[in-house]
Amino acid sequence: MQQTINQRSIIFLLICIGLIALPHALHVPLPVFAFFSVLLVWRFVCVWYPAYLPNQLLIFLLLLSGISLLVIMHQGVFGRDAGTAVFLVALAMKLLEIKTLRDVYLIVYLAFIVAATQFLYLQNILMAAYILLVCVSLLVTLIIINNANQSNLASLKTAGKILFQALPLMIILFIFFPRVEAPRWSFLQNENQAKSGLSDTLEPGSISQLGLSGELVFRAKFIGDLPPNAERYWRGPVFSYTDGKKWTQTRNTYFKRYLDKVSFTGKPYQYQLLMEPQAKNWVYGLDMPATYEWPLQENGNHQLLSSEPPGKRAEYKITSYAQYNTGYITKTELSDNLQLPNQVESRVEKLVTQLGGFNAPPEIFINNLFAYFRNNEFYYTLMPPLMNEKPIETFLFDTRAGFCGHYASAFVYLMRVAGIPARIVSGYQGGTFNATGDFIEVRQANAHAWSEVWIQNKGWVRYDPTTAIAPERIEQDVNIEQQIANNAVSFAPIQLDSQTLSLLRQARNLWSSVDYNWHHWIINYDRRQQFSFLSGLGIDTLRSMLYWLMGLVAVVTIFLAIYVLRKQTPVLDKAQIYYAKACRKLAKTGLIKQANEGANDFARRVSAQLPDIADSFDHITQLYVQIRYAKQTEGVTLEQLKSSASAFRINKNKG
Repeated sequence: MQQTINQRSIIFLLICIGLIALPHALHVPLPVFAFFSVLLVWRFVCVWYPAYLPNQLLIFLLLLSGISLLVIMHQGVFGRDAGTAVFLVALAMKLLEIKTLRDVYLIVYLAFIVAATQFLYLQNILMAAYILLVCVSLLVTLIIINNANQSNLASLKTAGKILFQALPLMIILFIFFPRVEAPRWSFLQNENQAKSGLSDTLEPGSISQLGLSGELVFRAKFIGDLPPNAERYWRGPVFSYTDGKKWTQTRNTYFKRYLDKVSFTGKPYQYQLLMEPQAKNWVYGLDMPATYEWPLQENGNHQLLSSEPPGKRAEYKITSYAQYNTGYITKTELSDNLQLPNQVESRVEKLVTQLGGFNAPPEIFINNLFAYFRNNEFYYTLMPPLMNEKPIETFLFDTRAGFCGHYASAFVYLMRVAGIPARIVSGYQGGTFNATGDFIEVRQANAHAWSEVWIQNKGWVRYDPTTAIAPERIEQDVNIEQQIANNAVSFAPIQLDSQTLSLLRQARNLWSSVDYNWHHWIINYDRRQQFSFLSGLGIDTLRSMLYWLMGLVAVVTIFLAIYVLRKQTPVLDKAQIYYAKACRKLAKTGLIKQANEGANDFARRVSAQLPDIADSFDHITQLYVQIRYAKQTEGVTLEQLKSSASAFRINKNKG
């Protein structure tokens, strides 16, 4: 006989399904989520009006509609977004077919899969807590379905006990189970996910577009002293070719076998770099990176690249030096970094001549150029005027207002006019120190561009022309978030005092520290992290790891078995309490219910030995059995059982 589901269980299940699917409103196409929502609301209505449930023909038409919607929205069934949408549509369709316990079990298992797909989009601690909440709700749903007379609170306690018992095994498996890198099938990767950040081309105003963005790029946790803010140059792509407006990397960027070996001096900085998901496989090492681990590699411009696909958080151990010498310059480098786009204007040549570019040593020309920027009313601004035609000349002689990209472009151009090899380096500069987590946070607002000039016997030397105009941008530990807040203050509906802002900043630092440790120890606990952690415990081989895994699982399983199987005093519900009250009255006559004796069997024994009270005790027994074991309990209440047990009397002269 098929078991039916009561109304309370269905309502609880539908609420859980709605909570599970809610975050996907931001991930799947709106028509797909609307289709799911309509079917969910439809099923809610049918809880009270079952006559409105669709027939088989209508369900078939809805299925065709769902399939058509998936094909139109995703043009296929492969990939993260398409797969998630398939599960959502399947879950919605199944909700219309709830008839038996088997249907409910299938829906719950499908809902667990949909809950897990949330981690394909977000892996932060808030999402983990949310998914834990909805999964506990699903577990409570299963408990309620299998024990309709148990209260919601009691079901929640049971679910909590089950999770608590599973927690030790979960921790052991997480730490010791060997990490296996899954193959990265190209058709399962999401290539269209929008990610902001630095581009592989540079135009004078491009970096300024990031100047007010508080989006996190990476965090760096140093072992030992922090580098001063003036040395926090995080190296990104290097641009050598220009058409007069735009700067790009040359095709010789990735050839480094003819480069001289970099020599490092001074103090090393060791740090762990936790990168946020990026659109490119660029890794922003502190200038200049010296040692690093796989999967990092270095191109011909000393930029770090990851051999793993971008688009996920990744952590790397790097050592950098602030003092270095890149050695000689190759013929290819010389040609690439002396390239000019067109005929040099006479006023540009006049300026280079005036500053000693054609006859003075490079260092003197550079110092004169810095002084020229300082003494001729040049301005640093996040919102420079448009310079569509000849942007370098317009900036130098007309507007004289710009962001770091304008100054770096003009500086490198003038160097090349003077016959001095120069190039632009983009990346990030500075970063805000989080005292709570003891790490540096670098955001998109820290995006920066500077210059490198090749000097005889020194190699490529960093020169940042922005320091001539806005030295505070480089030399001070600028709070980028405060700058963003100050720029937006005119739009704020209320003004916050300094104490409130300080408390908010402390709360943000605390949350950022929690988030960092979550990603460092949980999300990024991959094969490398696992080997590093277990090696510190003396577990340095796969065999020893498996021995520890099997041993700890066996020990925990034994303890759990002892805990679960040990003799416990049963916890009675109200129906059992009232029934036990009647049984205690019978015990005074010598009739004692045995532990392995069913209620109906005991009632027959009472009828045989005490026929005068058989009817009253049989009534109590039937009420108890119907409340405890029957799925349909209409017309039977605990109050009836309570009053019958209380009114139950035995003639002491009998028996």
